[in-house]
Amino acid sequence: MSENAPAGLLGAGQIRELAGRLGVRPTKQWGQNFVIDANTVRRIVRLADVGRSDVVVEIGPGLGSLTLGLLPQVARVVAVEVDPNLAAALPGTVAALAPAYSDRLEVVLADAMTVRILPDPQPTALVANLPYNISVPVVLSFLEAFPTLRRVLVMVQLEVAERLAAPPGSKTYGIPSLKAAWYAEVRLTGKVSRTVFWPAPNVDSGLVALTRREPPQTPAPRKEVFACIDAAFAQRRKTLRAALARWAGSATNAETALRAAGVDPRTRGEQLDIHAFAAIAAARPALVSG
Repeated sequence: MSENAPAGLLGAGQIRELAGRLGVRPTKQWGQNFVIDANTVRRIVRLADVGRSDVVVEIGPGLGSLTLGLLPQVARVVAVEVDPNLAAALPGTVAALAPAYSDRLEVVLADAMTVRILPDPQPTALVANLPYNISVPVVLSFLEAFPTLRRVLVMVQLEVAERLAAPPGSKTYGIPSLKAAWYAEVRLTGKVSRTVFWPAPNVDSGLVALTRREPPQTPAPRKEVFACIDAAFAQRRKTLRAALARWAGSATNAETALRAAGVDPRTRGEQLDIHAFAAIAAARPALVSG
């Protein structure tokens, strides 16, 4: 890996120098692992498939590695940063290394877990190197809060990436897979070595692409479908008749809902796709009320 990245992108030496100048010590609390490899930044931007009409929200820009890669390619980058020191420093870094694109950057000092409103124009894409400890809830909450998001490309812990993209029936298939599938088509688009980060984490990362699609057609509210999914996987080894008993009011109610949805009550949750869970959730209200 070269210490000297091409002009406009940060290399490993520049990252460490910038961090030292700002007095930044990466913290586990905020899941800070900074990308120090310019080729990885280019790869993320390419796989994100963003262009001049896109408004990109970037979560956790850190020292600006990915921000600098995105700015020349898109209309605007809204960078959501929880660390006040990093948020304050980012515009200066962009002004120094990519002055022609400074007006395309807006920094929002906020915890991404609580963000439900962003300045206009609204984001069309989410591209980020996400802290491992918040990756799944942040992706799901942004897809819910910002219906304008059409595409997502995130770098997350490899195990999490595999869970998000897992198909029904696989060992890693579960709650993240199903909830992500409510909003989008999900694909694992590549793996990333731990060596491209400073400090290096103790696991490799994965790149996950999500392309929004219409949710399943169902009269059941999304929250009810998600509650059904949570119940099914809270007792993963049980049949759905047993696992959904409390959610449905009784095992008998669960069996009736399952049969109404065309699902064998002896099935386990990891065998079903999001459309099946939507159908099960839709069958429940009549049981509870009737």
